Amino acid sequence: MTVRVAVLDDYQDVSRTFADWGSLGDQAELTVFTDHVDDTAVLVERLAGFDVVVAMRERTPFPAVVLDRLPRLRLLITTGMANAAIDLAAAERRGVTVCGTSSLPTGTAELTWGLILALLRHIPDESRRVQSGGWQATVGRDLSGSTLGVIGLGRMGVQVAKVGQAFGMDVVAWSQNLRPEQAAAMGARAVTRDELLSGSDVVTIHLKLSERTRGLIGEAELRSMRPDAYLINTSRGPIVDEAALLTALREGWIAGAGLDVFDAEPLPADHPLRTAPNTVLTPHLGYVTRGTYQRFFGEAVEDIAAFLKGQPVRVL
Repeated sequence: MTVRVAVLDDYQDVSRTFADWGSLGDQAELTVFTDHVDDTAVLVERLAGFDVVVAMRERTPFPAVVLDRLPRLRLLITTGMANAAIDLAAAERRGVTVCGTSSLPTGTAELTWGLILALLRHIPDESRRVQSGGWQATVGRDLSGSTLGVIGLGRMGVQVAKVGQAFGMDVVAWSQNLRPEQAAAMGARAVTRDELLSGSDVVTIHLKLSERTRGLIGEAELRSMRPDAYLINTSRGPIVDEAALLTALREGWIAGAGLDVFDAEPLPADHPLRTAPNTVLTPHLGYVTRGTYQRFFGEAVEDIAAFLKGQPVRVL
């Protein structure tokens, strides 16, 4: 029997090139969707005829209201081994196997530094100026001797902190359960959240989104930052109060922001962040690298092949 496989939210239309889907032979019929669907009814209609769905991270949520209306679905694969947008209990109740893939742990930390350098050295502005016939117009900031504030010194935050040290920055860190000896082992100083916000030239966020971290950086926190400081968020949009951030940028509470994540993704075309001053914005590119995609889609094919043979898959 041939199973129908849907790959969702393949914005760049590259999933076919990063995996050997042909290895599944006649057992699978592949359909790739390059657009994003927000409407539940439209999504259910689109997926009604598929046995297997490959979800790109958390771009498309799978709550119970969706899963309960997809009786044909047998296997749901998420890229990565965690996905807060999938109701695992509802999937189990429906008899849907949910599995994942591995990923590379470095892409988001690398992009974080791309945003920091782009902001502090005005790279996008100066590039556009040269391309249009102009020349120097801005003065960049030095990283060496400045202070990097890392909110969340976990796997991602540690990578970012190490690069800051290599640039000669003083690295301070805060998270709710961070102990001074843990920070010191990573070459950072543990400080209070208020000390980090008020004393850092660059504040970068590396936390998981949860009820504890939602809205963690709001008006009070943004006002406590220095007017010449920058905020970087490559974690999840709702960790920062978006309305407060817009006001902070427009009124000059902070010098600027580098954002790879947003409350609504894809970011609506008329969203005010698109025209906010002193920003560098990227469309959730943290994990979007060749190496990561090879793992995502290559292992998705492996999961499908194993499932069809009745072999173990990488269950979440």
